[in-house]
Amino acid sequence: MRIIHCADLHLDSKMESNLDKDQAILRRSELIETYERMVDYAVSNQVRAILIAGDLFDKTHIRKEIKKRVVEQIVAHPEIDFYYLKGNHDRQDFMEEGIDTIPENFHMFTDEGWTSYTLEDVVITGIEINASNSSTVAQRLVLDSAATNIVMLHGQQSDYDGKDGAEIVNTTALKGKFIDYLALGHVHKYIHEQLDERGVFCYPGCLEGRGFDETGDKGFVMLEIEDGKIEGEFIPFAKRRLHEIEVPVKAEMDIQAVINKAKRYLDDVDPQDLIKFIITGERDLDDELDIPRFVRYFEPKFFFVKCYDRTKTLVDYDSFQYDKSLKGEFVRLVQSQDMDEDEKAKIIELGIRAIMGEDIE
Repeated sequence: MRIIHCADLHLDSKMESNLDKDQAILRRSELIETYERMVDYAVSNQVRAILIAGDLFDKTHIRKEIKKRVVEQIVAHPEIDFYYLKGNHDRQDFMEEGIDTIPENFHMFTDEGWTSYTLEDVVITGIEINASNSSTVAQRLVLDSAATNIVMLHGQQSDYDGKDGAEIVNTTALKGKFIDYLALGHVHKYIHEQLDERGVFCYPGCLEGRGFDETGDKGFVMLEIEDGKIEGEFIPFAKRRLHEIEVPVKAEMDIQAVINKAKRYLDDVDPQDLIKFIITGERDLDDELDIPRFVRYFEPKFFFVKCYDRTKTLVDYDSFQYDKSLKGEFVRLVQSQDMDEDEKAKIIELGIRAIMGEDIE
């Protein structure tokens, strides 16, 4: 039997943090299209069930069209069971839209206690954790040791630096509970680790990266279950990937040389992807990188490009030792201060640009 484990789809997210209006509208559409593609993939690969471990939606108020499209996929595929556990971003029952009765292949969980469903020879158990029940969920979990047990939860591990107010999943307290596969949601990167001698826990990550804190391959996990054994494989599935690419430079490199070097890092980047370049290294005090030119070169080649100049300024203090100009006086004054060398260089760069009458951003 095959089961898909996904989470953190964040459907109807506005996608406006980096993109212009048209790009954001397109990416917003691609979120729901990726969900629909995943269901098509499930049909083509004889998947028996899809586990959605929280944050199917991004916020409280979701457009009716999006909720309708989610429901349509469930209703159209009665051969696939959908198990939906709400996350910290999910706030309403989307099944209220467009149908009279909840389809038999759609199963939910509550925060009132553990709920279990039997799917052939697998038992799928879950609970929606919140502030009032999070400390007791582990001790209240009772599973049959002879069954093949999948447990669903949405939250962050205690040692994970998460956000958005999700509750803690105490994986230590869940050891020895006869769990074969702990299907988690909330962390937006793929994590697969041993839970105890019997089982594993897994975050599939999000289906689509939405910002540059979600770089790399995104997708879901395909579970193969045979004779009580569960094997999982991560399936990259996102329409577009996000990349953060560091380009180290030397002081003698002009912007064309920087562009040429950046091109070397793009072998794994598709034209439909999004890139954030970070230029590091050193440059001379009187040499300013033409970042707009850099971006203009790459913009037509990819869906989205941005660039940050994180180079350090080289200051030849000896050349200003006997300079009687205002620049010399300024450099010597800053040099005499008790502060970090990088901070001195930045202050000197800004100061000299101001003295020369250049615009300072």
